[in-house]
Parts: sequence; structure tokens; C-alpha cells
Amino acid sequence: MPVRSGGKNINGVQRKYMFATTLEHWGYRHIAKPFFFRRDPEAVHDRICGIGKRLGGFTITRAVVRTLFCYQHPMLVQTIRGVRFPNPIGLTAGFDKNAELTQIMPAVGFGFEEIGSVTGESCEGNPKPRLWRLPKSKGLVVYYGLKNDGCEAIARRLRGRRFEIPIGTSVARTNCSETVPIEAGIADYVKAFRAFADIGAYFTVNVSCPNTCGGEPFTTPDRLELLLRALDPIYTYKPVFLKLPADLTHDELDALMDVASRHRVHGLIISNLTKRRDRPTINQTEIQGLDKGGIIGRPVFDPSNDLIAHAYRRINRHLILIGSGGVFSAEDAYEKIRLGAYLVQLATGLIFEGPQLIGEINRGLVRLLKRDGFSSVSEAVGSSVRPC
Repeated sequence: MPVRSGGKNINGVQRKYMFATTLEHWGYRHIAKPFFFRRDPEAVHDRICGIGKRLGGFTITRAVVRTLFCYQHPMLVQTIRGVRFPNPIGLTAGFDKNAELTQIMPAVGFGFEEIGSVTGESCEGNPKPRLWRLPKSKGLVVYYGLKNDGCEAIARRLRGRRFEIPIGTSVARTNCSETVPIEAGIADYVKAFRAFADIGAYFTVNVSCPNTCGGEPFTTPDRLELLLRALDPIYTYKPVFLKLPADLTHDELDALMDVASRHRVHGLIISNLTKRRDRPTINQTEIQGLDKGGIIGRPVFDPSNDLIAHAYRRINRHLILIGSGGVFSAEDAYEKIRLGAYLVQLATGLIFEGPQLIGEINRGLVRLLKRDGFSSVSEAVGSSVRPC
């Protein structure tokens, strides 16, 4: 079955695909989303992941999904640190915690996917409830606490499997009291890192999950130095990214980038969730009483963009930036790209807008790139902050 692709025939095939995407958008907004949003968010997420796993298990179902959702165009292709990304839109960590969706996400249209976060030991996460929707704020409150099957089980699941798109592995510290001491926490990261040294396309070292015992101990320069020093000697062919919090000041970000520059870190993911309840884009009525967890989605869009722009101005192209937080449209993704991000991750937008969003964003990026005279997405990176 054909994949929706870029082309000049706006009156023929392209018009048909645009109509199909509009219909998909209408169906999700008016039928599927109201149905889902009346139900427990974690139960819905688990059910959707189960469906996605089954759809990814068969060639015919993957082909049907690809025909419905996937959009490709040569202007979107990039090779970054030796890894080929068919488009810049990726699924962020936290959605596919146990790497069950790696076969279906390429058909949905993603250019890459990040699994996990994966920890040294298996973890049930924090007590339920641990996921809440913020419809007016277009966000989620997340208090999962790094629920996952552990690095050994997930590595066995993926070892020897061929992937159609780059698969990143986010590694973090197991959420338990035993890993709170710094030495034990580092050992837990090392175990997860070793387990995936030869699986997938890139690593993410997630130091920015606050929903765990001990909080975020490795977001200070001295402790990050200790962690990266322990990971540096472990052989891997994969580039390594560092995922940072949304609530950093510029000075705090500078200090962490200084540490990263002395170690095997090829890029930064900016950013993870925010803990601040006073963000202007958060509706205070619907957040009332939700004191646990961090917030993802639209409330992270502006703070992450501010940090992306600052990081790009300081490092220019010496580190690869991946933008994450609050992407709901092609314009949102394009803004992060023009601020300095080569790649863009999302998850909340998928929940609020539906699976056709990925194709809509990629098609919209091509339109925006052509409008601004760029021949590829790489040319647009940092264009709004680079000196003329």
C-alpha cells in the first residue's frame, strides 16, 4: 500500500490525502477523544498501547496504518551523528515505557521513537492514580514514577530486532529507596546503560524525573559530573543525549552544559516536565488539589523554547538539540526547530489531537520550509536565533 508522500499533484492524490487527514482529525476530535476523555487516563493509555502492539505485529495491519497516517518527504530527512532520521518528529519517552510499540510507530508516521525510561531494576511506579488530564491547559499531570519492566527484560524483548526508524533508549534511576544514595543511583544507571549498549540508535540519560525517591539528584553539576564519568568508559556506538528539566534558569543550564561538554554527550533534550504550578498557561481551577507529579504538554512549550534558544546561542551547533514539550501543530514544531532543535519530540499532542497529528505536522513542516525558502529541515535549524 502506498505511503502518503510529498509531491506536486495538489489536485489529485495530494487532495485525496488532505481530505482523508481532515476526516481522521474530525473523527478523533468528535468521536474518539470524547469517548477516551470520559475514562480513566491510565486505563485508556494501557488499552491504546495494547491495540498498538497488536497492530504492529502483522504486516497487513502495519500497511493499513501506514496508508492512513504516514507522510514522507525528502526535505524532512536528516542524518545526525551517523543516524538517519526520516523526519524530525519523534515519540518522547514515557509513552512506550516497555518498548511494545516500536513496530507500529513508524507506520503512524514518526521519524524516531524513544522508549522507557528504562531503569536498572523493574519498577511498579508510584501508587495509582498517577495520571490526570488538564483539558483547559492542554496538559497532563504525570506521577508514574518510572514504571517499567527493567533493563534486562526490555533488552531481551528488543535484542536482535530490526527497527524501521531510530529507536532511542532513555535510561534513568530505579524508583526505590535503595538507589537514593549517589553511588547506588549511579550503579543503577550503569546497569541500564550497559544492557542497551548495542541495542537501538541512541541513548538518553534522563536526569530530570522528579517523581521518584530522592527526586533529581543528578541535576547539579557536581553530581552530574560523577554520573557521566561513570558512563563514559562503557563502550557504545550510539550517540548520547542528556534530558534536562524545564525549570532550569539560564545559569543552571549553562553549568550543566559545561559539565556535558567535558564528557561523552552529543546533545541535549530540552525539556522534561515542569513542577511549577504557577505557569501562566496552567488553568488554576483544574490543577487545584493535584499537588503530586509534574506537568507536561502545553504548559511546557514556552519554558522549553526559552531554554532551547539559550542553549543554541551558547553552543550553536556543537551539541545537537532535541526540542520537547507542548507540540500540538506544525507551527509548534517549526518554532522549536527555528530556535535550534534538529529534532522534536511529542506525546501529549498525540493524546489531545489524535494519531493523524504526526502526518499533519510533517506535511505542515514541508509547507513552512518552502514558504521560508529552505530546501531542508536542517537549513531551518536555529534560523530565528542565528546572527544574520
